[in-house]
Amino acid sequence: MALNSAVSQALDIQLAVGAESSRRVGIHAAALVGKGAAALLVCDPFIAQSGLAAGTMESLADAGFDFETFTDIQSDPLAAQVDRAAEQARRIGAQVIVGIGGGSALDVAKLAAATAAGDAPSSAYACMDRPIPDRTLPIIAVPTTAGTGSEVTRTTVYTLDSGAKVWAWGEALRPKVAVLDPILTMGLPPFLTAATGIDAMVHAIEACTNNRRPNPSADGWAHEAIALVAEWLPVALARPDDLEAREALQRAALLAGAAIDSCGTAIAHALGHALGAIGHIHHGRAVGLCLRVALPGNIAAAPDRHAAVAQAMGTGLETLAEAYDVFLRSSGIEIGLEKDGLGTADLDRLTRATLEPANRPMIEPNCRKLSDRDVADLAEALLRAA
Repeated sequence: MALNSAVSQALDIQLAVGAESSRRVGIHAAALVGKGAAALLVCDPFIAQSGLAAGTMESLADAGFDFETFTDIQSDPLAAQVDRAAEQARRIGAQVIVGIGGGSALDVAKLAAATAAGDAPSSAYACMDRPIPDRTLPIIAVPTTAGTGSEVTRTTVYTLDSGAKVWAWGEALRPKVAVLDPILTMGLPPFLTAATGIDAMVHAIEACTNNRRPNPSADGWAHEAIALVAEWLPVALARPDDLEAREALQRAALLAGAAIDSCGTAIAHALGHALGAIGHIHHGRAVGLCLRVALPGNIAAAPDRHAAVAQAMGTGLETLAEAYDVFLRSSGIEIGLEKDGLGTADLDRLTRATLEPANRPMIEPNCRKLSDRDVADLAEALLRAA
């Protein structure tokens, strides 16, 4: 757990890791704002209905918190949903927000905490059009998947009324406490286990290979995350109730999230966001497929950095692209997009969406410099893949 400790210190975030840790959320909340305060618990409908949030709710009640629950959340959450959560937080006088769920729930919780404390709707913070308020409601993040790393990042991703998938960024968006309870991930179906694990791996690979801000500490986090996913994702898929595997994947997601928080992402995320916007493809699968088509050119552009990626995956540089493809397929990720209703007829739409201003900051630092024509070629390769 040494790397988790290093992340905690580097990012100034408290980490609580281990089985049943979600049953101590009330203790963490009381340490932040005192017992008996009002709180808003943000979780998606499935988490609320399945009982996964029960331990967290009991913990808040035991600590004397008067809390309400917000469950109006969907995959690729909407700005309007963030605004409704913020309004509920204001109405009840919430002093802390607890997010429990996958990346969408955590993103809503984080941006709602900022919006509730500010004087503008969530759309105003898209792509840093307006700075996030310096002071927001403190956030406790309890992930139920192991992929996004949203529990440690200063970024949130959401969708505007126009359909554009955008991001907001600011130091105040980083949660104060991240609670990693592997029990909460044991019920994930195989597809979500695979897609979220691949998401963590892509985060890590892009963080340590792009040209934005070379950072030895973040490189170490990224390489460790890659190795953890490579070792433990197959175990979690074969033995879904293996707590060691589930905790290892949560640790990988946290480390990869810390790495992208420091160094950012690259073309796989720009193209992946566009693919999600036009085809409603799960984010983890989307970025996994997009890295698959970008990886050969990226390896050629930055062989030294990708040699470290290859070592973390247990392969060689010359076989990295093939090994990554095999890893995707063996995880059950569907490579072709035909069943999703997408094909070469969607090329222009996908290319335009990738080149939207919101995605440019992810294209520019890619280790292989990409022209608009290069981006179109990658989009075509993606749509033709099988």
